[in-house]
Amino acid sequence: MRNGGLGSWPERLRRMCPDRDAVWFDGSTVSHAGFAERVRRTAGALAGLGVRAGARVAWISGNHPSALETLFACGQLGAIWVPLNARMTAPEVEYLLDHSGTSVVVHGPDHGGLADALRDRVPGVRSWVTTEPPSEGGADSLPYPELLAAASPEPRDEPVGLEDPCLIMYTSGTTGRPKGAVLSHGNMTWNATNHLLGFDITPAERTLAMAPLFHIGGLNGTVMPTLLHGGCAVVIRRFEPAAALEVIESQRVTSFFAVPTMLDAMSREPGFRTRNLSALRTIGAAGAPLPLPTLRTWLDRGVTMQQAYGMTEASPGCTVLDAADAVRKVGSAGKPMFFTDLRVVRPDGADAEVDEVGEVLVQGPNVMAGYWNDPEQTAQALTDGWYRTGDAGSLDADGYLFIHDRYQDMIISGGENVYPAEVESALLELPGVVEVAVIGVPDPRWGEVGLAVIVPGEGAPADAEALRDALRERLAGFKIPRHVRFVPELPKTATGKIRKPDLRDRYRTGIPE
Repeated sequence: MRNGGLGSWPERLRRMCPDRDAVWFDGSTVSHAGFAERVRRTAGALAGLGVRAGARVAWISGNHPSALETLFACGQLGAIWVPLNARMTAPEVEYLLDHSGTSVVVHGPDHGGLADALRDRVPGVRSWVTTEPPSEGGADSLPYPELLAAASPEPRDEPVGLEDPCLIMYTSGTTGRPKGAVLSHGNMTWNATNHLLGFDITPAERTLAMAPLFHIGGLNGTVMPTLLHGGCAVVIRRFEPAAALEVIESQRVTSFFAVPTMLDAMSREPGFRTRNLSALRTIGAAGAPLPLPTLRTWLDRGVTMQQAYGMTEASPGCTVLDAADAVRKVGSAGKPMFFTDLRVVRPDGADAEVDEVGEVLVQGPNVMAGYWNDPEQTAQALTDGWYRTGDAGSLDADGYLFIHDRYQDMIISGGENVYPAEVESALLELPGVVEVAVIGVPDPRWGEVGLAVIVPGEGAPADAEALRDALRERLAGFKIPRHVRFVPELPKTATGKIRKPDLRDRYRTGIPE
């Protein structure tokens, strides 16, 4: 077999464990043998649409098995998969299709109108394919099920090496125009290997794919490692707390990846305490620091929580906190994964001392080769093989990583560095604080001061001053937010990350009274 990339995974699993469950979706299960055939048919269908080695195939949808099928099919053809955020607007999608040079788009039923809007505006896209009958628009899109039914199931063996590009995953764009991280077949394979060594993943795994598959955590957090190990991906279309708990119970889900806001939302569901979660062993949490109250809520249900740290450019795994240290080292992102190295450095590039805050750098076979068609950004991000994360972190005496914040999020107030993540963690420990984001806002005396934007719940402090008083036992005075605003909700990305740039835009001209 000349194909040494992801395209070979389904065929190898078909030989090793043909009858094991591979994918569950909407009440139906496909075995690894059946999944391998679907991938071969998908490759045949894409080839019939003119997809060849090096071509880009975009996928935009809520979670659906077609994400995995088109990803592996692209691997068999030597093509490049381009997952796009399902929440993006037509102009945002148009830019990414143009930038990536996509020739085929596979979209979900909710994106028929998007296909109609862009069909004539992106001439480079030759074919639009819909996974299911569109809910509106998209009548001219080709039907995915019929394309697969008509395609040949014969295996393809296009030469693909570990250094060849596998996918282009665009960053969220919170710091400007999205950049396309090019992840190779080797990046994807080594990341899966790192996760198999760092997490308790078994061949009998049934992992819940509830985070978006168009994001790196949703795809590579537990789903791809589980498939590589011969387990099953339990795919749900979108994250809804109550529905997710029901599937965890009924499908005997054993693990999943989530960001802390998802875990908090699930734990607040009325059925959280009564659902049978006995099969659930492990949760991988990343995307933001895991607040202690949320950690304890899930630990009380007998679930092992493993905090992890990563980013799109590292496929994403960089560090993981061993389950045994979840409470002892709470707040830590753990230690580097087996095949990944990590440093914390000062501005001059020298290694930081123990507990000294510096920039986190990572290196390893899971780290991208660069950004798509962007040598300038690539040169800024990669130095001598080390990826500059832009995150402010420190290593304790035992070598555990603590992420303090994004450097761009750090508040400098009267010459003191304030890390919003630390303040947010303290706020979340207060009764009635459901969600919070802390940002810096201009101040004539101190240069910058903190603004806490809070979603309150039952038992929340009565006013801003009461909240600040409650913080004084937890934080130094200069860290306590000068301003507090209560809001019904916070702006978020598709994965549940709070969009601080949106809050900065709202409050940059001052704090409305």
